[in-house]
Amino acid sequence: MINFSNIKIGEIGKIVTGKTPKTSVAEYYGSDYMFIGPSDLHKHYMIQHSEKMISEKGLLSIKGSKIEGTSILVGCIGWDMGNVAITQSKCATNQQINSITNIDEKYNPFYIYYWLKGKKEFLYKQASVTRTPILNKTYFSEINIPIPEKDHQDSVANVLKSIDEKIEINNKINIKLEAMAKLIYDYWFVQFDFPDANGKPYKSSGGKMVYNEKLKREIPEGWSNKTLSNIANITMGQSPSGSSLNEDGSGTIFYQGSTDFGWLFPTTRKYTTEPNRMASKGDILLSVRAPVGDMNIANSDCCIGRGLAALNSKSGSEGFLFYVMKYFKQIFDRRNSEGTTFGSITKNDLHSLTLAYPSSALLRKYDDIVTNYNKMIFERSLENRELINLRSWLLPMLMNGQVTVQESSPKNQK
Repeated sequence: MINFSNIKIGEIGKIVTGKTPKTSVAEYYGSDYMFIGPSDLHKHYMIQHSEKMISEKGLLSIKGSKIEGTSILVGCIGWDMGNVAITQSKCATNQQINSITNIDEKYNPFYIYYWLKGKKEFLYKQASVTRTPILNKTYFSEINIPIPEKDHQDSVANVLKSIDEKIEINNKINIKLEAMAKLIYDYWFVQFDFPDANGKPYKSSGGKMVYNEKLKREIPEGWSNKTLSNIANITMGQSPSGSSLNEDGSGTIFYQGSTDFGWLFPTTRKYTTEPNRMASKGDILLSVRAPVGDMNIANSDCCIGRGLAALNSKSGSEGFLFYVMKYFKQIFDRRNSEGTTFGSITKNDLHSLTLAYPSSALLRKYDDIVTNYNKMIFERSLENRELINLRSWLLPMLMNGQVTVQESSPKNQK
């Protein structure tokens, strides 16, 4: 028999609502500490890197909102309500996140994390009823969590952590494979050091370069300039009516924006009975609102909202197109870091992005290499989907005691 005690979140640890350092003070931003925003909450269960970073001075300017040690982060506004992650670093979050930090040793932080992980709809219901739902610090602190004895917390957390750790290992391998494909793209199509007829790097070995007026730079002889609309079919998303949206599986899968993104494939949360703009299975899903340039692959036909665009290659060179868009993402990020913030990208902006376009033979050669990388990435990503489904199936039963964990002891092992 498992005994549960109802404990308020505010009794588990210190509750901190995030705060943003003054953006007008440049020295508040740097590379010392993570500054976690809502988009970071749905990428990894354990956050070790964030899109934005702040300096020591930046952290001191909001020291009352600092978190450290093993902390649980919960999105508490709008679309990001109920997204949960965990971190073990000293850092800070913006004001859209409530954190549980300095957690009492009576409680396993991972157990608390997994309980919250399964309560997205419940947290929505706790939010204040406004145009944009908000779960403020006071209401958040008053939420009761049924918590068993520490030994049982540890057992449940260990089972679920083992699944998430396997997912993280797969993600790390995928990141390395993707980095290799991006590196080849950079050498061949940015630095123009693709293998020449003798297998030597083209530009570095004196390959002929020709000035391209449209691109305002030299490109290899025989290459051309193209716009993104020349090489890709592009569909800009458009959100269906709010009344058509549901979470019970009625109609067509709907993705609003990057908040639905996973590592490679999006997570299905909503459906629509009035689909309009559609993406096909295998299309690149591109975030066209902040953060501009994030990508996923559609794993089924789906309806896309105004936060997304869908792209596929006109020539069938899907691998090349994927890393073209990764390259453009680097450009967006660089401009953001220089202060030219991209809050969104329009249809005309997207269609008119320009690139140096290679010979068909080189394009085929690159796609042959990248196809192998992508195959390995997709296999691990599909395994992760199965692991996520297993975790989702186990989580509620472990939490309510329907399933218990029998820890093996050394004396029982052969």
